[in-house]
Amino acid sequence: MNIFPRTITGALHAQNKNACDWGWQSLMAYGCHSSVVVVDTKAVQVIQTLEKHKSTVVKVRWARENYHHTIDAPYMLRLASADAGGQIIVWDVKDASERASFSEGTKPVLDLEWLSTQDASHDLLVALHPPYSIVLWNADTGIKLWKKTFTDSIVSMTFDPFEPSNIALLGNDCILFVNDFSINKSPSSNGRKFYITTPVVGNSGPSPSSSSTNLPGGVDKKIGNRFRRVRLLVGDNKPRNSQSSVEDTDTITLNECLQMSYLQSRKQHLLLVYPREILILDLDIYQTVGMIPMERSGSPFQQVYPCKQRDVLVCLHENGSITVRVRRRPRPPASPSAVTPIDQIGNFVGLTGGDSLQSDPHDIIYDLRCQSDPLRVTKHMRAFGLACCMSTERQMGLLMSDGRTLIWSLMTVNHVASSTSNVHTQMVLSPLYSPGTVPSVVNNDFEFLPPLPTAAGQPTLPYPKVSLGDLICQTNITGDLNGLQQQQQQGRGVILKFVMTGLNSGVASVPTVIRMCPPVTTRNIHKYRPLVALGSSTGLVQVFNLTTGSLWREYNIHTASIRGIEWVSLTSFLSYSYHNPPSNGLVRNELLLLDLVNGRTTLLRGHKGDEAPIEAVKVSHLKQYFIVMLKEKPFEIWDLKNRTMLREMPTSFPIVTALEWSPTHHKKRSAVSIQESVGSSSLLDSTSSSHHILDGSGDGKVSQVTTTKEHFFFAESNRMLHHFWVEGSVVKEGSRLPSDSGLGSITCMTWKGETLVMGDADGNLGVWDLKARVSRNYPTHRSSIKKVKFAPGKGNLKVLCLWSEGLDIWDIKEVKGTSSMKVSKEQVKLIDADWAASDKPIVVSSDGCIRVYDIKLKTTCSAMDYAEFADPVFCPYLLSPKAALAMKYTMQHQPWNEEYTLQLTKEYIRDKPPLPSEDKPRPHETPEDENFIKAVNDQFDIMPEKIKNYLPVCPYGTAQRCLIAAQLFGDEAETIFWTVGSQYLKAEKARMNCVVHKDSPENPGPGVIFDLYHSDGPGHMQSSQASLLMDTTEEDVSTCSCIKEPLLDTCYDMLCDSKSYQKYQLERISLHDSKRTSHEHTMKCAENLILMGQFDRAVQLYLETEAENSNYYLDSILACLVATVKSTGASQSTIKLVATSLIANGKLSEGVQLLCLINKGIDACRYLITYGEWSQAVWLAKATLPFPEYSEVLRRYVDFLCSPTYNQKTKAILVLLSLGQFQRVLELLMSMHYYDRAGMFAEACMEFEVLPDTDDIRSLLEKVYLEYARYLLALGNRKAYGYYCNKAAEKAQKVNQELEWMEG
Repeated sequence: MNIFPRTITGALHAQNKNACDWGWQSLMAYGCHSSVVVVDTKAVQVIQTLEKHKSTVVKVRWARENYHHTIDAPYMLRLASADAGGQIIVWDVKDASERASFSEGTKPVLDLEWLSTQDASHDLLVALHPPYSIVLWNADTGIKLWKKTFTDSIVSMTFDPFEPSNIALLGNDCILFVNDFSINKSPSSNGRKFYITTPVVGNSGPSPSSSSTNLPGGVDKKIGNRFRRVRLLVGDNKPRNSQSSVEDTDTITLNECLQMSYLQSRKQHLLLVYPREILILDLDIYQTVGMIPMERSGSPFQQVYPCKQRDVLVCLHENGSITVRVRRRPRPPASPSAVTPIDQIGNFVGLTGGDSLQSDPHDIIYDLRCQSDPLRVTKHMRAFGLACCMSTERQMGLLMSDGRTLIWSLMTVNHVASSTSNVHTQMVLSPLYSPGTVPSVVNNDFEFLPPLPTAAGQPTLPYPKVSLGDLICQTNITGDLNGLQQQQQQGRGVILKFVMTGLNSGVASVPTVIRMCPPVTTRNIHKYRPLVALGSSTGLVQVFNLTTGSLWREYNIHTASIRGIEWVSLTSFLSYSYHNPPSNGLVRNELLLLDLVNGRTTLLRGHKGDEAPIEAVKVSHLKQYFIVMLKEKPFEIWDLKNRTMLREMPTSFPIVTALEWSPTHHKKRSAVSIQESVGSSSLLDSTSSSHHILDGSGDGKVSQVTTTKEHFFFAESNRMLHHFWVEGSVVKEGSRLPSDSGLGSITCMTWKGETLVMGDADGNLGVWDLKARVSRNYPTHRSSIKKVKFAPGKGNLKVLCLWSEGLDIWDIKEVKGTSSMKVSKEQVKLIDADWAASDKPIVVSSDGCIRVYDIKLKTTCSAMDYAEFADPVFCPYLLSPKAALAMKYTMQHQPWNEEYTLQLTKEYIRDKPPLPSEDKPRPHETPEDENFIKAVNDQFDIMPEKIKNYLPVCPYGTAQRCLIAAQLFGDEAETIFWTVGSQYLKAEKARMNCVVHKDSPENPGPGVIFDLYHSDGPGHMQSSQASLLMDTTEEDVSTCSCIKEPLLDTCYDMLCDSKSYQKYQLERISLHDSKRTSHEHTMKCAENLILMGQFDRAVQLYLETEAENSNYYLDSILACLVATVKSTGASQSTIKLVATSLIANGKLSEGVQLLCLINKGIDACRYLITYGEWSQAVWLAKATLPFPEYSEVLRRYVDFLCSPTYNQKTKAILVLLSLGQFQRVLELLMSMHYYDRAGMFAEACMEFEVLPDTDDIRSLLEKVYLEYARYLLALGNRKAYGYYCNKAAEKAQKVNQELEWMEG
């Protein structure tokens, strides 16, 4: 029930568009005016609001989590935000504190990105400032590391997820590519400049894709032509249009581009988003290889999120709908008779003779697979941004301009074949497929191996579908298999569906009034709920709970703008509204009494017609009466209980400018009874639904009491004060008192105890001590005072003073201002203010935000340690560093317990043995042990049930639990490590169980280098154009039990298995071949074909050179050379000698081609490494060489990654995992002091039985277990510490010696 400073936000500013981000922690952040709002996406509630920006927030970015988390580098909610004034703030969200703040002068921020090269540092931030500056900041210290100024204007930037040194910059009319981005120094060049244009047809040589394309009526044919021919041209000058026709010189302007981004799922692909189309550019050939057109009746694109786990695009449209588009695997062109009525979603074929969309079979095509419901977009409600969960990629957050946040989740349902007559249902479309399954294993859809040995009787549960990769299988095997292989690799046919899982609303637009419910007292403390009512210009009343900051109720009860709200109990209030007065000043007032318990409204003064507008409603202290004040008209006195008017003042009555009821009354028993029944009604008491909440007919005690006399004062326009009292139906006038001559026209007053405070139009405060009959005036040096109000609480004489340009807090005891807040003309205006608690003012401002301040009016945000939320928040990042790590390790593995349980036990608070100098045991260092354990167990209690049930019975043991824990924590580094590690552990286990390859000479025993897939090298492939898209010969499925499906998707690039990597590279070469538009492009394709061993097709490309070309003779000679080369010793020696000479004289590319021509790919890779071409060497080795040879290249690459100059040891570990070098992985983890990850990986290797039983392995495992034991001891887990000490001691058979090592 405590109230802390907080901000409740509403509608967004226009500059807040796209200022949203969803972090790995499953929290979404967005900018609302100058505030940063953090939303818990699981419970869909605001958990934090951050305020220190002076200008509108334009960018927010969650920090990356791809680093090793320890006690010294804990799980932390770090968020960077930037505003239009150029200020960048890095937040600690949990503590609502500013870690660093910096700016590049006053230049605004156009873009903001955290660097992903986290081995060196995980606190580097890149900011883009107009017109053409990029600054690298240390986000922890606020130090500028370097600044780079370009020569062309830049509007956005995007980093290559596969190569940290590459960055693409989008300009007004060009794209800049920088390939030397580094944290050590600024880029040396201004980048390579590219323009988008369409070459003239016929001038670029033959092209396989130059045939005409038939487009359906809904797609613009001009767009289709543009798609086939568009490419990027490099140069310092813009390409000029030729003298040809308009169609031949059609260009695409970049100033219409909404977004530019690298694809996360495939290397060297760039995404350009336009309102009516999306272009996919292949940066190896600088040409468009795919396009997603928007139908004429479709809503334009607004934003696109390219997923990583699968080749999927999540698109936001202007109508608020979200579409999911999945890449279709290229297929050879089918004959007309083989075309099915409907091939894929998004590729509809007219069933009644309409045109069809026939695209080049090599083109990249994304099929529309799922779409959310569109929204009713209006002028005041538009889609402002899309954020996708980076951890799961199956949840999306849609941010609306009115402040609402919609959470959409992807799910799958089984595909059921249906009639083709209905082209509007997904049931008739070819399905996607879930991850594969083995028919003999029925535990779930995701496993390809029998589970590891477990205890008898252990239940099997379906794998919890956490991420996008758990819903659908890899798109590069979808629809391309048959028989048993398809059943194993593809699983069930499924279709995707969108489900809205949450909606969060903020403050309604254009708030007009705010009023806090009656304060807490000793009588109502057990029933009290701190509610605040907010009225808006649309007639909507919102009731917020200030303890949680959540919207509690919403009532659309008025037809006009709400002008005032007055609470009459804890569960009811009066509200009045009217439209803006016309020229005659008369309006139709609406005065309603609302019961919050049952939502019933009662209309008061319904018989009134057009009249003067209501200026105020004042409710008496005992809630017996209320007064309705009309503008320049006499007021009315009403009986609140009976809802009848007691008296209407005569027309000759003076004009009232301010009025206040007296808080004092006669302490009669009857009065107390009335207050108990009226002023302290419980929010939970809904038993009196049959009678009005103010009706006392259900209480015999109250029905027998009499009313109590109550007093009120009011001031008229000539500053005369009048005293009246009301008792029952009797209204009588008391005395008249002249106001102090020092005051102007009195505008407001407040009364508490024996003190009456008045504010006037000149900014003066008049303080009357009624007991001492003394009055004093105090100038505030402000403009007209709009409102004064005493703070609640006995003896609390602090007064809130609201004026047009700010807010002051006065202490009447000391008669001085204690705090002040002034807003400038550029800032938001204050609309209304009240007291939320005795020391917490609450303000509503013109930006639509409610702010609860501290008493000093300095802060409106609080730490989350003691915050209360409407629903429990599952977020391990909110725990202390030790608690979060203890929770993770408990989830991963707990062999020290007899039974796996998701609860921390008392071993964390056991006493340490006393030191020799101590007489009594001393507690362990872990602070606040009881809170430590309770906080972790509370998180375990609210963990998703499917995961809680699945963790104890994981069929693949520690590796699988570590992966689930990493996904649940949003630990990017561990998610990648355990995804790669678990797949290659399964692959090695399958190889060891395979009767064909277990003892094969090419596959030595465990622990030695072995080929995971045993695919033939590219030299054995058929050298023909048809072979580019054909699979190599498979092993007999009935005898070989090795895993044959791709282990990892294309987002892992070189970490994929060699077979799928080679296949993907051949597909890319085939795609490049089909897109040839120039001689240079043709020669590039021929070079790659030679490198990949596709000699016949390379000869064909060389022979295509026309006689008029200056390279005609050279290309003809090359064709002869490639066609006639023999694998004899003499020819190989000659060619190798020539290749070596070419390389020595700067012709590296030509020399490498010659070496590949004679099957000397390993020598070519060595030369490439010598000249520092690591990327090309790794590509060539992985794509062409057999395992023993390419593993040698990758081992040298690992040494390069571990070098101090490059320092990418995390990537080196992943490469070693892909090679099956598990022993080296453990050694490298230990050298990096990743003891926890090494301990878990050692356990996983032992469970999969992939490590040999040698002295070196035993010694290594002892070191791993001992260091992990020390690590667990630092967390306070002595039981786990003892277990791993004993485990290491058992292997060494020297218990005492190991314990002595640890003490030393």
